[in-house]
Amino acid sequence: MSRSRFLLFLAAWLWSSQCVAADFGTRGGEEPANIDEVIDVLRQDPYDLELFISFGTSKGGSAGHLALGVRDGVVGDDLVYSANFYADRSKEHASGFYTENLMATVPKKEYLLRTESSLGGTASFGLDFGEMYKRSVIGIRVYGVPPGEKRALAAYFQRINDDYRARARNTEYHDGEVKYDYLRLNCAKTIGSAFRFGAGYSELEVTRPRLLAGRRVVAAMNANIPTEMALKLMHQWNARGYGLDVVLYRKYPSSTHVDPHEEDKVMFRDLPDRFPSVLSRDFRRDQGQYEDPENLFAMYLMYNLARYGVRIDEETRRLELSGPRTPLPYSEAERLAAEAAEFDSDKYGRKTDFTPRGTRIGEDAPSGDVRAPVPAR
Repeated sequence: MSRSRFLLFLAAWLWSSQCVAADFGTRGGEEPANIDEVIDVLRQDPYDLELFISFGTSKGGSAGHLALGVRDGVVGDDLVYSANFYADRSKEHASGFYTENLMATVPKKEYLLRTESSLGGTASFGLDFGEMYKRSVIGIRVYGVPPGEKRALAAYFQRINDDYRARARNTEYHDGEVKYDYLRLNCAKTIGSAFRFGAGYSELEVTRPRLLAGRRVVAAMNANIPTEMALKLMHQWNARGYGLDVVLYRKYPSSTHVDPHEEDKVMFRDLPDRFPSVLSRDFRRDQGQYEDPENLFAMYLMYNLARYGVRIDEETRRLELSGPRTPLPYSEAERLAAEAAEFDSDKYGRKTDFTPRGTRIGEDAPSGDVRAPVPAR
């Protein structure tokens, strides 16, 4: 082939490659056209914080992920702080992974729905951004938080990043070098630490698991778990008189994206979408089989506080917003969730047929429930 023909071939190949768009809901692919419109509707409510609990993507021991959105952290949007799974200083993650910060920070729209990241090409799709294409997310919105508390949280996350870059050791929130560790300095611990040490939540329990003689099982039994940390924070917020409600961001069920970093090449659409378990017997159960009262309580409580649901319509590829529902006051939501969880767990244990008293978040509301969703907008 002559040089001129080769150059023409190369130009044509490059042009055709650029014309092939990525699939909807995959990295670099098309996004819902009405992201701004729907998020703007949600922002009409005057919440101050939004705690994001991401569902798990494995069958057993699926703890999920925890991140915190601070309102108005960027113009017209919230800023989400999320512990970076790859900031562990391991050789495997030394290149090709985003490791600049321990606490990654991105706008909420990007965290949930964008298919390209402001963090650059090494950010992890479905973890650092585009969460809804990989798994469902529960947003616990908090009302009445003083501005000073929001500033203190942001400053503490910056402190954690400063410590990470300086390779600081033995801080008030962590023993040893400040770097990500799935058990010892994970997403739940970083969020909890910001509230305890940054915002002054002195009564918030944040455990400090340590590795004893190399036995990670010891640390696992004392690790901070996302759903458990969320429940602790909800209790603290209620005690402070802050208002609470919940938004369920449902997983887009048809993403063909495959994470190139994962050993098992499974499309996002085929991954489990499992409510993140507390540390209980349910950790050993497969998808959709939670029966312990701790998990039932958490799911029932989130449902009782639900105001909105957000999903991506598979045909129109646009966001749909269901609601608003009327959430129960926290004290009533908590009481009813606890009673239903104890009753239902006992019935599950007896292996008898019965009608559950509680409704798990993400399930259809019972007929006649005043908190059932109105038609989507």
